[in-house]
Amino acid sequence: MNKEDIKEEQLYEPIKSYFESMGYEVNAEVNDCDVTALKDGNLIVIELKKNLSVYLLAQAVKRQKAADLVYVAVPKPKKLKMDFKWKDIFGLLRRLELGLIFINISRRKFSVEVVLQPDFFDRNKSIQRNKKVRKKILSEIQGRHVDLNKGGSKGKKLLTAYREDALYIAYCISKNGPSSPKNLRALGTNEKKTTSILYQNHYGWFLKEDRGIYNLTDEGKKAMEEYSEVIRYFEEKE
Repeated sequence: MNKEDIKEEQLYEPIKSYFESMGYEVNAEVNDCDVTALKDGNLIVIELKKNLSVYLLAQAVKRQKAADLVYVAVPKPKKLKMDFKWKDIFGLLRRLELGLIFINISRRKFSVEVVLQPDFFDRNKSIQRNKKVRKKILSEIQGRHVDLNKGGSKGKKLLTAYREDALYIAYCISKNGPSSPKNLRALGTNEKKTTSILYQNHYGWFLKEDRGIYNLTDEGKKAMEEYSEVIRYFEEKE
């Protein structure tokens, strides 16, 4: 049975059966709530939809004003892979303190799978856990000097702080001739990354001519033309 052939009202019965099996009193369409489950004064609201959407999440968050716990329930995707997309979705649901229920559909048989329980989200704890991510973002911002990237762009080479460091090394070599990492650092290239950028040669811009001496390849010269705005910044900075 395809998801397209399912009606939202068909999702109600398996949800009803699941919560009734745990002793809840279950009702449908109560003051705009798709499903309510009540037990010992604890009110749970479940919002049903055929697809997980921003609108569904907005509805569920609205229900949190009155309910103790809120779930969103959708048919389980046929090809579910716990990839970055779903990890991000789970992260968003946790942040919104929403639970997630998958309704399995097989030959007109429906079963319920609670994949995420609603729980309190501690934002401060989350920030503490992700200090390294913040540090990495700030380091990248501080390492950039020319803003050539376009927000939202895809499939394009991004001007990262690393690429900018490599371009400055290329610029210094083009201006001063074959150089050692020590000489390049004296000219102002990145104190910590110069040696590794030359050694790893990630972009293929550098050629080791002699022991500890590096020159530019044709690719490196092309890169300087491609990123002429960055090179112009280096020239003007001197």
